[in-house]
Amino acid sequence: MTKSQRSSLLPKRYEEDLFVCDILDAVPKGDIASMEHPLFSLSTKPDHNTRHYENGDKWLEVIPSNTGLATVHDRDILIYCISQCMAAYKEGREISRHMEIDAYRLLEATNRASSGAGNDLLKSALDRLAGTRIKTNITQGDTNLTDNFGMIDGYSIVSETKYERIQKLTVTLSDFIFAAIDNNNVLTLNPEYFRLRKPIERRLYELARKHCGKQPKWTIYLENLAKKSGSTSSAKEFKRMISKVITANSEQQYLPDYTFSLTGDLLTVRPIKVRRADSSINTLPPLKSDTYEAARSHAQGWDIRVLENEWRSWVADKKINVRFPDADFIKFCRNKGPYKQEELFG
Repeated sequence: MTKSQRSSLLPKRYEEDLFVCDILDAVPKGDIASMEHPLFSLSTKPDHNTRHYENGDKWLEVIPSNTGLATVHDRDILIYCISQCMAAYKEGREISRHMEIDAYRLLEATNRASSGAGNDLLKSALDRLAGTRIKTNITQGDTNLTDNFGMIDGYSIVSETKYERIQKLTVTLSDFIFAAIDNNNVLTLNPEYFRLRKPIERRLYELARKHCGKQPKWTIYLENLAKKSGSTSSAKEFKRMISKVITANSEQQYLPDYTFSLTGDLLTVRPIKVRRADSSINTLPPLKSDTYEAARSHAQGWDIRVLENEWRSWVADKKINVRFPDADFIKFCRNKGPYKQEELFG
């Protein structure tokens, strides 16, 4: 398989069964502050540069340790911790900054590899999260934090197998992160977030989720987007990166929840709309990610989300009892066939 043929999404590493679904019942949530501000490095290599950002009277400084800055992919661990805390809070269970975590469940929930290399990556991520320090006057609720703090205050590996794979670990969340949980300053994320390969793709989704939400659209100039994303690339290179993501997404529609378009230096973000006028449309469950990939192979050139809306509306209008939604949608796309230019003009 060539690089151009490779899916833009990471493979789904774990099968969804009843046991796994019970584990993953805590909906992925991220703290708003780290979604809004560039606390995490976009680099996939060790980043030892101190970052300083200012916006009006607000300022933020991110200081790396000798292992480098915490990265966008390291944030998976925080998302998992926040999600578990929010799920416990909603169930009336006591929550604490000190968390005991089953390592395999964390890897599973965030779609990270559970191999020996995956465990090494988890250890490195924990080191960067514990080592990265932040100075800021950004507030969480009524808490004013202007001193030096970290993403997590520390971690310890509780047990390992003889192959040195982590089984359990304890993580102590920083006051900053726990204040976000305590003040409910969190937003729900699409689980497909964990399958996005590139840091800039994850950052685009985070900013879209924070600023666009369910509004009809959100616009931002690339200069401001570069600052919010934490990019250190030149303006020309940053525009090239964003354009490349938008082009790939227009072909595969892999970015969840939102569409992105670029006019000059202005990025426009819109939520993906699913028709909900007829209650019978809602009886159809969400489709699996693999279903979209199979559907695209049969309906090349079509916007697969548009076809999904058309299929759901057709099922509702005809009052069809669909027993196997994924297979039925693939059949619908097979019948539709590849996009033909003349269809655009009727």
